[in-house]
Amino acid sequence: MRGPNVRAGEKLDSAVSDAQVIVVRAPKGEVTVSCGGVPMLGEGEQAADGATLDPSLGDGPSIGKRYADEELGLELLCTRAGEGALAVDGRPLALKGAKPLPSSD
Repeated sequence: MRGPNVRAGEKLDSAVSDAQVIVVRAPKGEVTVSCGGVPMLGEGEQAADGATLDPSLGDGPSIGKRYADEELGLELLCTRAGEGALAVDGRPLALKGAKPLPSSD
C-alpha cells in the first residue's frame, strides 16, 4: 500500500472503490493518503485482503476536482470518481476552491 512518500505526478488508486487521483503537489515529508479509511495504492500495488470502505468518513471525490491540505503542501486531482472520503494521515482533505480571477476594472 502506498505510504509514506508520495511524488508529484504519481497515480494513486483507492483500495476500496473506483476512485483514482494524481498527485499534483507532494509534501516534503512522509504522509499516508487514504480513501474511505484505507491507504491508497501506487502503481502495481495490490489491496490487502479484507480492506473495507468506511462510509462514515464522508463522500468520495468528484472527477476533475482538486483536494488539498495547504499546511502540508499536498494537492490531489481526482481523475476517476468513487466512494470514500480522501484523507492524509487520518485528516480529511478539503475540496480546493477556485482561484479568484483578477479584477478587470
